[in-house]
Amino acid sequence: MQAATGRKHRMVSYAKYGYIFIAPFFIVYAFFMIYPLINTFLLSFKENGSEHPEVWVGLQNYQYLLFGESGNFAANAVMNNFWSTLGNTLILWAGNFLVQIVLSLLLAVWFSDARVKIKGTGFFKVVMYLPNIITAASVAGMFMMLFANNKYGAINSLLLNLEAILKPFPFINDVWTSRILVMLIQSWMWFGNTMLLLLSGIFGIDPSIYEAAEIDGSSGANTFFRITMPILKPIFIYVFITSMIGGLQMFDIPYLLHEGTTVRPALKTSAVFIYENFHTVDNYGYSAAASMILFVLTAALGMIVYKFNTDSTAPVKKRRAK
Repeated sequence: MQAATGRKHRMVSYAKYGYIFIAPFFIVYAFFMIYPLINTFLLSFKENGSEHPEVWVGLQNYQYLLFGESGNFAANAVMNNFWSTLGNTLILWAGNFLVQIVLSLLLAVWFSDARVKIKGTGFFKVVMYLPNIITAASVAGMFMMLFANNKYGAINSLLLNLEAILKPFPFINDVWTSRILVMLIQSWMWFGNTMLLLLSGIFGIDPSIYEAAEIDGSSGANTFFRITMPILKPIFIYVFITSMIGGLQMFDIPYLLHEGTTVRPALKTSAVFIYENFHTVDNYGYSAAASMILFVLTAALGMIVYKFNTDSTAPVKKRRAK
């Protein structure tokens, strides 16, 4: 009996099976994400073109993109093109984000307000989210048919029949009209997703807080700005950062929304600049360097937004609470 109780039991570890199950994800991630990122970083220090792809030029590609070079017409042209596309990217993202966040917030508050008692909210949520799952190519094709520059475009045809205009308006070729159109398309595609995120945050707020505010005589606007908005701050940070990342990588709609074979200069984004330099003119070095600049810019802006929107005294409060 004593021998039986004194026998040592061998522990069986199943941790290795967990590593086996998660290994495929890390292998695929390393192959499709880590390796391309490292390769792009190395390529950014190499010469442009396919004739001498292994010739190292150091920081020359970054210098030409950011600062150009005195007396070098080609380098200055690349610099102007890069900064122009970066400006377009920021304009298109800022415009669509403002429309998107305002519309999403209004709808989220409206759908979550118990006093309004909207019927069929589930149906409306599905309908508003649907544009998010439609492919960008399909959306671009649809809006190209609606806003084509010629008389056969649906909007131009309607305006001509109503005699509101005398000749077709160049919606796609006009600088600000085309930009506003891209902003509206992006807002229409993504506001449903943003609305659901804000709606989930509002539903996560304790109803007793709203009940106490109502008992104290707080108005709807005061409750929204003093209770709902501060509590939703983490959701706003998440939405802003994810929208910023997606906006700086904007490619599909601006690239596809054009007539002919070239993208309009007003709609060329940084992602379009990277794509054209890589696939059209074989400027691999410029394309890789622009990718790394965009990566660093996105990371820096994300950290700045997170830093300015978090409570710096939170760790101290946490230690005191312990």
